[in-house]
Amino acid sequence: MKWITHWATALLTLFVISYVGWSDPFVKETLRLKSFDLIQQYDTPQISSDIAILEIDEKSIEMYGQWPWARSVLAEMIWQLRDAGAGIIILPILFSEEDRLGDDMPLAQSLAGNGVVIAQTGTSQTNKNAVPRGVAKIGDPLPWLFEWDGMLGPIELLGLNADGVGVISTVPEIDGVVRRLPLLMRVGEEIFPSIAMETIRVATGDPSYQVKTQEGGITAMRVPSYPTIKTDAFGRIWLRYNTDFPTLSATSDDYSSLAGKTVIIATTAEGLGSIIATPKGEQYSYVPVATSLQTILNGETLIRFPESTFLEWLSALGLGLLLVLLATRAPYWLSGIMIIAIPIGAVYGSYYYFINHLWLIDWSWVVMVTTLVGFHAIFNRFTKEFFEKQAIKKQFAGYASPTVVRLLQENPALIKDGMKKEISICFSDLRGFTPLGESFGDDVKGLTKVMNGYMDAITQPILDADGMVIKYIGDASMHVHNAPINDPQHPKTAVQCGLDMLKAVEIFNDKITKEGRPPVGMGAGINTGLGYLGEMGSTLRHSYDVLGDSVSTAARIESKCKEYGCVLLVGENTYKTTKDDFFYLKIDDLAVKGKTVGIRIYTVIDKHCDKVSQEKHQLMHEHYTTQNFNKSIRMCQDLMGEFGGQLDKYYEMWIERCLYMKTQDLPKDWNGVFIATTK
Repeated sequence: MKWITHWATALLTLFVISYVGWSDPFVKETLRLKSFDLIQQYDTPQISSDIAILEIDEKSIEMYGQWPWARSVLAEMIWQLRDAGAGIIILPILFSEEDRLGDDMPLAQSLAGNGVVIAQTGTSQTNKNAVPRGVAKIGDPLPWLFEWDGMLGPIELLGLNADGVGVISTVPEIDGVVRRLPLLMRVGEEIFPSIAMETIRVATGDPSYQVKTQEGGITAMRVPSYPTIKTDAFGRIWLRYNTDFPTLSATSDDYSSLAGKTVIIATTAEGLGSIIATPKGEQYSYVPVATSLQTILNGETLIRFPESTFLEWLSALGLGLLLVLLATRAPYWLSGIMIIAIPIGAVYGSYYYFINHLWLIDWSWVVMVTTLVGFHAIFNRFTKEFFEKQAIKKQFAGYASPTVVRLLQENPALIKDGMKKEISICFSDLRGFTPLGESFGDDVKGLTKVMNGYMDAITQPILDADGMVIKYIGDASMHVHNAPINDPQHPKTAVQCGLDMLKAVEIFNDKITKEGRPPVGMGAGINTGLGYLGEMGSTLRHSYDVLGDSVSTAARIESKCKEYGCVLLVGENTYKTTKDDFFYLKIDDLAVKGKTVGIRIYTVIDKHCDKVSQEKHQLMHEHYTTQNFNKSIRMCQDLMGEFGGQLDKYYEMWIERCLYMKTQDLPKDWNGVFIATTK
């Protein structure tokens, strides 16, 4: 269940988004178009040397009067342009009704043979004066062409005299922005060229167009004397709004600057010039006309491959999967870099291929998917780790130092996966509980409070030494050193911690004796060896624990404290690495219950001891090992009161041991190992 509720939810989010994206919904299409707009906004504009604009601006209205002008005025402009050496003249103005002043003939005369292209527009009504063009077809393009209900063309007189009639209607996208323009359109079975396409035809002198169509749509379109124009399957071209067109007011008395250029006579005066939305903001309606023509002339039609949408979708899915994987495994900084780098790379890559190859690549879908999924995955991981850390803190706060807790929070695998390493294990047990418990009578609450105080007292030195309390067992405890935090000197740390625990008990006793309670004691056993640490138990109940032969040996060493009358015993492995750090005295060669091989046990004397007493103690054990039990007994008697009386109970026990061993039939090669019959 944890697997499902954490990083896998990011994976689910990715699949849901990808499933929705597969259908290419309205939102995705809008984002795609906006991404293309943003790229175009950073496209460096160029000044056109092919096309110029003759503006009917506010000055022109002041000079020639209220619009619409007498058509003879427009006729005069055309003659002036022709005299100035202008190329094709585009008049994107509708002349669907006869002139109210009867000036149609002068305009018709100016149109005839002067390379002038006038306008018609698609409507939702029936045809009126529509001027179609013949098209040579390979395949059937009609199902793929944008269809108008009707076409509104110029009056017959002007339509017959103009060299060309082209459609000025734009086809905005779903958000109202003009980005693509159909080069050919249809009304029923008839085909009508855009004004840009008609201009190319007039310039080449060709009578018609050629269109090639296959199963997937239109594949090629051309004027016979002009190179093939790349379009999409619907006969549209993407407009590259990167050209600024030189302008000249119609009031100018010198048109010479327009020589050799295709001239568009455009209305830009306030209230006359219609405004349309483009990727670069609001523009006059002549801009798509000029831009489409410039795009064709430059041969720089923007390319949007049919398979692009699928490849973009697949890229987003693949990168999303990568981010989910990184967010679950990699460091946060790497995931963060990738979440930033992928969108930047997508935007830069799209811009690079636009500028260098004119490819339109949608970066928005990749950016949206990877950003949402990436942050979702990281948030899930952070949430998961946060709660894991809180659980670890709750589990170990009272059993380990803040340093150890932080280590476990940073490396939860130390708990779950476990480890095998050399550790120093310490078992401790309360001495004198019975008299303490009797002093409280039926006051269970008071006794509980004092016992908790005792556990606090012996635990603090453990935490201060970065040890790990494994468990409390009644009035006993078990802790380890060198796990999980590394401590190269863990045997020394363990012994010093044991001594500090004994001092803590002394301080605790000072407190409770002042309250009239009997003092308590503590016995501790320390052993060093391999241990297996980790979270152990059933699926229903588990805890951090340590296993190993060294652990059971430490427990049995501690169990002998009472028998030997010692408060702190250590095993031989611990002694070997710390013998120069503490004052040790040998206690016994003991084969604990369940073992046949003996281990040497030592105790730590924390008070002054002269060399003579030390030698006597050593000699006592030598007599014992050589079966000179009477001499060993006498040495014990001589040592009574030495070492501050700390070992008097031990010497009493040893005397009893010697008396018992005298009754045993021991082999001559006996090594002095005492085989315990109890734990």
